[in-house]
Amino acid sequence: MAKEPENKPTEASAPTGSPGQPGAPRQAQQRPQVEIDDTRATATYANFCRVTGTPEELIIDFGVNSQPFGVPTSPIPVTQRIITNFYTAKRMLHALTLTIQRHEATFGVLETDVQKRVRPGVISQAQTPPPGGGER
Repeated sequence: MAKEPENKPTEASAPTGSPGQPGAPRQAQQRPQVEIDDTRATATYANFCRVTGTPEELIIDFGVNSQPFGVPTSPIPVTQRIITNFYTAKRMLHALTLTIQRHEATFGVLETDVQKRVRPGVISQAQTPPPGGGER
């Protein structure tokens, strides 16, 4: 099996600040490289996520919703579950926020409301010639 490129740690994978100054940037210090072994990791697609939990931990379920419009008529099968503490969840939130911000800066804002993304008149308008014939 070919070796995958090593994942670089994100801003959220290393603590920020020093014990006396929480949240202060550590520009003078180099972040330690964290080695990972992802040989047993499984890659799974998900278009559904549910977050529940307790006062001590978060439970994040992932699955595939085969009926993405409206209310599903059948149960959504959960294929992966991550249970984590709130400290790790906050670091993950920070890493995801930075990643989404970089993506949107490059490709534009991501609209999460499906109804705003689906514009049924766009296809029919594109096929209708403009007023006055439009051809020369």
